[in-house]
Amino acid sequence: MNQATGVIFCLAYILGLISTAVPWGRYAILALGIAVAISLPKLLRKYTKNSVQVTKKRRSRQKENALESPLDAREELSLLEMLPRAKWVWAVAALLAFLASVYFAVRSPQPAIDDISKLIPAVGNTQEVAVTVRGRVVSTPRLTRSGRSQFWLETDLVSEINGGEGGAVVNRPVSGKLYVTVPLLQATGLYADNTIAVVGSLYKPQPPSNPGAFNFQAYLAREGAFVGLKGRQIDWKREKAIADVNRVNSQTAAFWDASGMLPSKIQAMRQRIVRSQLSQLNVPEGPLISAIALGKQAVDLPYNIRDYFVQAGLAHAIAASGTQVSMVLALFLGLTRRFSKQLQFSFGVGALFLLVGLTGFEASVCRAALMGFGTLFALVLTREVKPLGLLLIAATILLLVNPLWIWDLGFQLSFLATLGLIVTTPPLMAKLDWMPPAIASIVVVPIAASVWVLPLLLYVFSVVSPYSILVNIIAAPLLWILSIGGMVSALAGLIFPLAGSILAQLLDYPAKGLIAIAQYFSQLPGNSVAVGQVSVLQLIALYSLICWVWIGGRRKKEEGRRKKEEGRRKKEEGRRKKEEGRRKKEESRVVSLPSFSSAWILPLAVVAGISIIVLPAWHVQSSLFQVTLLATSGEPVLVIQDRGKVALINSGDENTVRFTVLPFLQQQGVNSVNFAIATHGHLGLSGGWGKLLERLPIKTFYDNNAPKQINRGNNQEFMTAVQSRQGVYFPLETNSTVDLGSTRLQLVNAEIPVVEFLVGNRTWLLIGEMTPEAQKKLAATGTLKQAQVLWWSGKALTTELLGAVGPQVAIASADEIDPETAAQLRQSKTQIFWTGRDGALLWTPAGGFKTTLESEENQTSFL
Repeated sequence: MNQATGVIFCLAYILGLISTAVPWGRYAILALGIAVAISLPKLLRKYTKNSVQVTKKRRSRQKENALESPLDAREELSLLEMLPRAKWVWAVAALLAFLASVYFAVRSPQPAIDDISKLIPAVGNTQEVAVTVRGRVVSTPRLTRSGRSQFWLETDLVSEINGGEGGAVVNRPVSGKLYVTVPLLQATGLYADNTIAVVGSLYKPQPPSNPGAFNFQAYLAREGAFVGLKGRQIDWKREKAIADVNRVNSQTAAFWDASGMLPSKIQAMRQRIVRSQLSQLNVPEGPLISAIALGKQAVDLPYNIRDYFVQAGLAHAIAASGTQVSMVLALFLGLTRRFSKQLQFSFGVGALFLLVGLTGFEASVCRAALMGFGTLFALVLTREVKPLGLLLIAATILLLVNPLWIWDLGFQLSFLATLGLIVTTPPLMAKLDWMPPAIASIVVVPIAASVWVLPLLLYVFSVVSPYSILVNIIAAPLLWILSIGGMVSALAGLIFPLAGSILAQLLDYPAKGLIAIAQYFSQLPGNSVAVGQVSVLQLIALYSLICWVWIGGRRKKEEGRRKKEEGRRKKEEGRRKKEEGRRKKEESRVVSLPSFSSAWILPLAVVAGISIIVLPAWHVQSSLFQVTLLATSGEPVLVIQDRGKVALINSGDENTVRFTVLPFLQQQGVNSVNFAIATHGHLGLSGGWGKLLERLPIKTFYDNNAPKQINRGNNQEFMTAVQSRQGVYFPLETNSTVDLGSTRLQLVNAEIPVVEFLVGNRTWLLIGEMTPEAQKKLAATGTLKQAQVLWWSGKALTTELLGAVGPQVAIASADEIDPETAAQLRQSKTQIFWTGRDGALLWTPAGGFKTTLESEENQTSFL
């Protein structure tokens, strides 16, 4: 099997895994493969025949060439000429792609018969189940944003089931992976491979209730878990754990032995390194150095620092990547350069295994380690290394081991960034040959990597950081210092902790500088630009443009080399120009991509790429009219998108803004809020408004000016913050009216509050929480108008108030609604929605109401 056939088989396997993105993908890829196997060999033979004829005609006019080489000799094989002509190769590739999709399905996690998730009924019950679960810890505990500790648990036994189908059960054997969170102090001293018992409540993760929100259910499924455990405590002693454990597993004696709670050797080495680096440094500088050296899995970096790096486009700096692998490999090869190649290979492989273990077997590190192994192997055999082939082999091997990595974002970004460095760095370095190589690499590397990962980041996050490349160029010297210094101090700390501490202390100021850069750029206006939801077709189009530029650059290089060789052989300039024109005319018949002058390829690609993203987003924004009621646990939140103008009614708390409001606005391509209204301002401004203002400018802010009942925010500080970003602050009082484009808002009552929205020719009415007596009194005043849509908190509503409003649709921002109120609404044939069941609600004039979550009723409305 030649190299071209091997490349085709590797690409077929990867393409087969990618085809699993759609349910019928495996059959489509098989049909495509069969069609290619039938038609492509014939087309390739025809192309080769035409190409040979062109070469013969050209060389027949060059007597020197005819004497030097046969007429059918080739200067250099093109891509199409290297493809195999045998039908069996393409047939096998089609079969391999189909089998890859089957292999993916087989390896996809599915709950077993005795999986612990079966303790919770699949339908009709979301109640938490109180249990005591015993199992083996399979990950290092990590700190969550809520201040709890999280780890993965391979379950073994479960006891004390309350709320399950079978009532109380003792020592029931189970299997499956469990996502566990416990109070922080409970996980102190816990290590991977420890066997423990956790007391807590099982729960089933739900699909995202809001557009753009994180899909926790899909995340657990990818990790092989289908249920979570909210733990209260970890039982360490025998008398507190599951009864009669030894009856089920005779090897559990080690569980109760003190030695069973010690870390493994690799964990002990990791702790030794981290402690040596943290002993003389403060937070967050110490954890940052450890994260750069060993990856974020090795240490808990504060979340505010993580957010700075992510928003500034420096997220790769705190994740284990190929940088660490290349540095370690270069260090060991340098130290062993006087030894034999066999010893160099042994030391290099040992260092790679150690680094992969310390960083936690992340996909990016495994990829770099495999490529490093290939480099060492080529060193022993004295063979030339082909980076592209090595990258393809590494991808294929990793996907054979774990095909689920094909949809792992870290895996995808790692390979795309490496591909960019391989194919884009050399031509960019050639353009900057007038600069010192060290400085040129600082400029080129961020550009080369960013170009190839940008389309995928747009597709996943719908956000682009305009300062990303600039930040990476500025931070590159500090990153190199911290990377090299961190790796050296880690090696020293592993051997002699005091030496590691001294070396790490020298990195304090570079770490402070890098944090300052990330913080500064993350807080600049416009540090992230939302582009809206990017489709798969747009993603394919963007990567097609990148490949076009890449292929065009290669063609330019080949043509330049060919012209140089022909120039030395030709005697007459006139004949050369004539022959070159004829050759280009003949070649244009077989080129599949648009042929432009090489000087125009890059500008055209940039303009086309921007158009692919901007034009669809602009069209959607300019024509969309949509009202979205987000599913929130506290303050009700409404977003009105009116042909480019955005109105936000309430914000919720900081977590609501971070995990619900901002992801939705980013998905919709919203970069500023035209109108922000705090209808519940009588309770004090929510903390979420400040968090929102950090990320998006608010042009006009309306605050409910009723007397504050609870001091949850300083209005004066927020007013100053709004005005500092060229915004305007207005107080709202009872009977105030606000024009929001084609929507009008009127504050009927500021203290309750009662807010009326006129959306088109339909009236929405928001009613705050009131006692039954207050509801009757309000209904008796006659201030309430008939409304098509009633929006309330889900608490009890009186017959008088419902009669005064007469809604056709009732929406509750709540997990549950009052049963008596629901009965009254159903009796009056009012359609009922509530966010706890239906998720976020989207309303358009043409489509009516649509729910985010599927339910048995109320999928659409007549409005």
